Amino acid sequence: MMRSLSMAIASLRNHQTFMDVISSNIANVNTTGYKTARVQFQELLSQTIRGSSAPRGGLGGLNPVQISLGMALGGIDTFFTQGSLKDTGRLTDLAIQGDGFFVLNSGDGFAYARDGNLDVGLDGSLLHLTTGLKIQGWSADPNTGAIDTTQPIGNINVPLGQRIARATSLMDLQGNVDASTAIGDSVSSRMTIYDSLGTEHEIMLTMTKSSANTWDWSVSDPNAGSSDITSISNNSGTVTYDANGIFLSSTPAAGTTPHLTFSTGADPADVSLDFTNVTQLVGYGDISVSNQDGLPPGSLTTFTMSTFGEVNGVYSNGLTRRLGQIAIAKFLNPGGLQKKGQSLFAPSANSGSAQIGLPGQDGRGQVSSGYLEMSNVDLAQQFTSMITAERGFQANSRVITASDQMLQELVNLIR
Repeated sequence: MMRSLSMAIASLRNHQTFMDVISSNIANVNTTGYKTARVQFQELLSQTIRGSSAPRGGLGGLNPVQISLGMALGGIDTFFTQGSLKDTGRLTDLAIQGDGFFVLNSGDGFAYARDGNLDVGLDGSLLHLTTGLKIQGWSADPNTGAIDTTQPIGNINVPLGQRIARATSLMDLQGNVDASTAIGDSVSSRMTIYDSLGTEHEIMLTMTKSSANTWDWSVSDPNAGSSDITSISNNSGTVTYDANGIFLSSTPAAGTTPHLTFSTGADPADVSLDFTNVTQLVGYGDISVSNQDGLPPGSLTTFTMSTFGEVNGVYSNGLTRRLGQIAIAKFLNPGGLQKKGQSLFAPSANSGSAQIGLPGQDGRGQVSSGYLEMSNVDLAQQFTSMITAERGFQANSRVITASDQMLQELVNLIR
């Protein structure tokens, strides 16, 4: 009799745990990055009253006679299925489509999260907004924008307000030189370049016809004596066309690159001139710049995220430069991760170690900017489980009531 009471009491306790897990799931139905938990029950050991026997002497065999000693909590699993993506329109909100976790620096190690609610802190670090932990990845080279993912991960810096300029290194030319021009005549055009400090300088490109299909070019300072250009070297060469006026080649062959020095303190500049789109046809002659890569000073105003986790800074002068690369971690057994609260996870002995790499590679999910991953809780399933937990709790309470009445009858027998 006491056995039924103890089993029913244990079952009440475990069904209360079942309801606690359901309650947590429903409470977190709108929690960003939350993953559903599920309770598993298991049967305890059974007491064998009579063992089994094999058939013999014309008699059939006997099955074992056992009484279960009740039930216990088998485990609480976490389902890492994909949650739906919510469009927030906020560029710093990120969601992972597929497997993987954002890596956060918790101060005493790394924590992992599916919640991609990010922002920029006062120190310029990209951080997890709800916890203040800094997102981890790789920083780009400040000069080239190159990212070396073989290096250890660290904080990603987004220096909003930082000013930057870029010296001109390439000028794409376009236009036409008049094929009917007499040998010795020339056409000139003024062009603007920038030095490494962002200062504008004016140069003069002159093309002089030297033969039927050949033009000599030269670069000079049109404001000599009053400009910041102190010298120009490697500033002449030739451009050759075919019989149809199409560009054939230019010299110097190694690169048509005038070398300029400045009195502003800026670094010397080598400007490559590309004559590919300059034709030699009959008609008006004019040469202009279709594109040049120099930029005046501009400040970092915002940044964007690519689907592969690249953080790209956008400057007010039109420059876009890579600032960093967000890292994504995956685990061999994500179900073995431990919940730390605040939608964070920590590795355990059964999760395996974090395998950190780039989004979209080796089974890691891609990153969607402007979205957040919502909870994967299925409310209909949770309400069904709630009814199941309630019925189990109710039935076991009835067992206690019935066992108590049977004990009362046993006591009354003595009377």
